[in-house]
Order: sequence, then C-alpha cells, then structure tokens
Amino acid sequence: MTDVAVPTAAARGVRTPAFSELAAESRRTAIQPKLALMAADLVVVALAIATTCVAVSAGWVSGSSKRFAEYAFASMPIWIGIFSHQRLYNTRFIGRRIDEIRRIVNAVALSTLSVALFAYAFGELVARSALVTLLVIAVVFVAVEREIARRLFASLRERGYLVRHVVIAGANPEGRELAAQLQSEAWLGYRVLGFVDDTVTDPQPVAGIPLLGTVAEAGDVVRQHAGASVIVAASAIESETTNRLARDLLDEGIHVELSSTLRDIASQRLTVRPLGRFPVVYVEPVQREGWRRIAKRTFDIVGASFGLLISAPILIATAIAIKVDSRGPVFFRQSRVGRDSEPFAIVKLRSMVANAEDLLIDLTDANEADGPLFKIKDDPRVTRVGRLIRRTSVDELPQLWNVLRGEMSLVGPRPALHSETEAWDESLSGRLRVKPGLTGMWQVNGRSDTSFEDYSRLDLYYVDNWSLLTDIAILAKTVPVVLTSKGAS
Repeated sequence: MTDVAVPTAAARGVRTPAFSELAAESRRTAIQPKLALMAADLVVVALAIATTCVAVSAGWVSGSSKRFAEYAFASMPIWIGIFSHQRLYNTRFIGRRIDEIRRIVNAVALSTLSVALFAYAFGELVARSALVTLLVIAVVFVAVEREIARRLFASLRERGYLVRHVVIAGANPEGRELAAQLQSEAWLGYRVLGFVDDTVTDPQPVAGIPLLGTVAEAGDVVRQHAGASVIVAASAIESETTNRLARDLLDEGIHVELSSTLRDIASQRLTVRPLGRFPVVYVEPVQREGWRRIAKRTFDIVGASFGLLISAPILIATAIAIKVDSRGPVFFRQSRVGRDSEPFAIVKLRSMVANAEDLLIDLTDANEADGPLFKIKDDPRVTRVGRLIRRTSVDELPQLWNVLRGEMSLVGPRPALHSETEAWDESLSGRLRVKPGLTGMWQVNGRSDTSFEDYSRLDLYYVDNWSLLTDIAILAKTVPVVLTSKGAS
C-alpha cells in the first residue's frame, strides 16, 4: 500500500487557535467549574445540616440540636474530601445522571458517618434518627443542586464556555460521525480541533474541522494546543498503532479516549475487564422477561389508570369542542402494528376532518418527511380544534386505553402504520420485539422534527437498551417537551 502524504494544517494555511489562548482557557476550564461545585456543595451541605438541626430543635427528630450542629458543621471539610474521593468533581465519572446520583448517595452516606465518628472522638454519641434525617435531606439537597449545576454547565457549553479541546485520531466514517456529533451537540462540552489520519487527504473531512496531520504526528499536534486531549476512532486505526499512540500520549500526560465502536449500545451495559493481557469490553445482554416484564406491565397499568383519571375533564371538554367544531366522530381509530407484528386499533381524539384518509392520496406530493413517514407542517385536513390538541398532544391521551388493554406501553417505539412497515429493512423490524409506546425516545428528541433515520435509530436504541429507569427518564423528559410543544405539528 502506498503511503499518502498528508499536509499539516499549518502547511495548508488552516488557522487553529493560538497556544496562549488555549492554555489560558484550558486552565479556566479545569479549575473554575470544580471550585464552583465545591462552593455550591459546601453551601448545600450547610443548608442540609441547618435543616436537620431545625428538625431536631422542633422535636421532630430526637437528639441535641446544639451538640449535633457543632459536630456536623465541624465535619464539613471532611464532606468535601469524601466528595472528591468519590470523583464527584471529575466529569469523566459523572457524565451520566445515574452514575452521579449513585456517587452522591455513597458520598453522603460516608460523610454522615464521619459526623458520628467526629462526635465519638470527643466522647459524644449522635442520635441515629438525627443521622438518618441528615442523610436523607443531604442526598436530596445535593442531588437537586447537582441537577441545577448540570443544566447550567450544559447551557454554558452550548455557548462555547467550559469546553474541552480534542483531536480525533481517525477520519473514517466512525471518526467523522464522532466529530459531527460533538460539533452539533455542543452541550457535551467538546470542541474538535481537527483530525489526524494516515489515509484521508480531504483538507476538511467534516465541514469546519480540518485535517491536522498524520497519526504519527498526533503528539506534535496536541502539544501545540495546551490542555487538548485525543479521541481515537478505534475502527480507523490498527490495534498496534493505537497501542503505540496511546502509550506515547499517556506518557506525556495527555488524556486519551477510545471509542468502543458499539454506537447504539448503552454505556451502562459495557464493562471493561481483563482477559489475560487484553482488556475486553463485556456487553450485558438485554433482560426483558421475568420480573422485568411484570414490573413494566404494572408500571403501565398504574400510570395509564392515573393518567385517565386526571385527564378525564380534559377529554370531556375536548370531545365537546370536537363535536362543535366539525362533523364526524369524536374518536379516530386506525390499525397499527403492535408487538410481534400483531395489528391493533389505536385510539386518538379526532384532529382532522372525517374523510382525512380519503384525502391523503391527493397530498402525497406535498409530503415533507423522509422515508415512509408522512408529515405536512400545515396539513389542510387538520381542523381548528385539531391544531390545538395536536400541538399539546391532547389528541393522544385516549391511547392510555390502549395501554390498559395491553396493546401499547407508556414508553416504547412509535406505533407504526402497516404501510410504513412494508418499507422497513430487516434490522428495523427489530423494533417489533416490544410494544409500541405512547411516548418514546423519538418523542423527546424532536417528535415530527426527527428524520426517518434518527427515528429508526432511536427506536432500535430503546429496544436494545430497555430498562425501567429508562422508561421513567423518558416520561420525565416528555412533560417539558409536550408543554413547550417542541417538534409538534
């Protein structure tokens, strides 16, 4: 194979950020957020201790408020030390909410124990009820504070602050996709400086992201940008080259991240373990049967029953409005494809004229969606009431009845039409392994704004990585999406 000479960014006249600019920004990025989090944690812990003291003073919890307050406040530096030991100030360990919450619980439990040990060192015993109260209050307070901080940092990153500069080793499809994602999802906190690759000659493998040199030049490239790290697209570089590159970079204290090449496998299902001299990634199988299926069905029944109960006044008022606004039935029924390709009749509040399906053929050329989907932003078939109930998703509330009947789930893939399934490939048919949902990943990631490719990928991701915690998280995200009418049509 003939070697391809890859010109550096400087040789091609591509301007990259100056060393001094990146050095200063890197120092701020590394230190300021951690100091801010430490200060916020101290304030919140102090509030948790004060709240517990109020509970003790009021007699709601047994113990001496004065002595408890002295030992609890005196132990606060220990709390920060334990928080640091639990990696609560290292973004690489708290990227996912569930990981951060688990570490918060562990840190607060150890910190609460430190209060008892601190008091015991001075010959005092702290009431267990006071310690349990402090534990619960501190976990809640710190979790809320960290969620606020998470949203604040995401907002700052989207505006270009607190970002980590990276060079991507490998400009193959995986490397380019990584770069495009980091470029489009600024809240992740990465700014891609460019690529290093041995075979690609395109000066910009991804629009706006230059080719900076060869893989062998990665160290030289990164050294020009203080605080920068490297992400290796594993499928783009041979293992021997990757090993040598990682050793060289790590010896210089440069952070290295390696893609798993498993794009649509949830990270919580991956565990790195040694297999002789080889670190291997174990992928945990998806568990949908047994107690998990019973738990999901129970969750669906309770949620759907509660949802129908509280939405009954809305359904009644909307039904009256539909009858007054246009001729036709209140409810719209349509055959959809359920689990294991079983057909079922989905129930919705009618938001279009009664003969909407007959008019569809005349609107085919106006379709604005890709793939087998059909969407028109200003669909002429939609009634006046229909526009409102579609924008607020009220038209979908009767599907709670489908959930109670066991035909749908609260959370799952989008219920597909028979005509859509005819255009699916074999992999997309995998979404029929579970029940369709009233909401899902497609709902909280753009709804009608989502392309067919993204909608397909999101549905398959859900099917392959289902858990009850995922369902709860999606339901929690659905509320603000519906309230803001994001992606609605």
